Amino acid sequence: MSTILTMDNIRLNEKFDSKYDAIKMAGELLVAGGYVNVHYIEEMVKREDLSTTYIGNDIAIPHGTESAKNDVLDSGISVIQVPEGVDFNGDKARVVFGIAGKDNTHLEILANIAVFCSDMENVEKLVKAETKEEIMDLLGGI
Repeated sequence: MSTILTMDNIRLNEKFDSKYDAIKMAGELLVAGGYVNVHYIEEMVKREDLSTTYIGNDIAIPHGTESAKNDVLDSGISVIQVPEGVDFNGDKARVVFGIAGKDNTHLEILANIAVFCSDMENVEKLVKAETKEEIMDLLGGI
């Protein structure tokens, strides 16, 4: 089992023209980390088209469709800080978590992120973090 979050999976101070650009970067980080194959990115976009992955509190959690489970090689997350926000159907996401869960662990990962981000104070800490180490410290329990 690999580590779910590594420094290489974190990006700070990103800007995007569209939610799809943010989703693709989240997927590319998962591919680069060895968590998913490249086809998973297409499934993340399809999932967003089915129903937004924006969950509130300035957080979006793009992930693949149910049919993408064979594209998942290992459980992992990517974290993209977008201080100015990126538009998700009229909502502004300032933190985008890409997730991939092997053997249905995505539900547990989703729940852990949702619980952590249900506190706006935690979200603000993620948005204001100046280093990848700060993000790792904040999300160490996920």
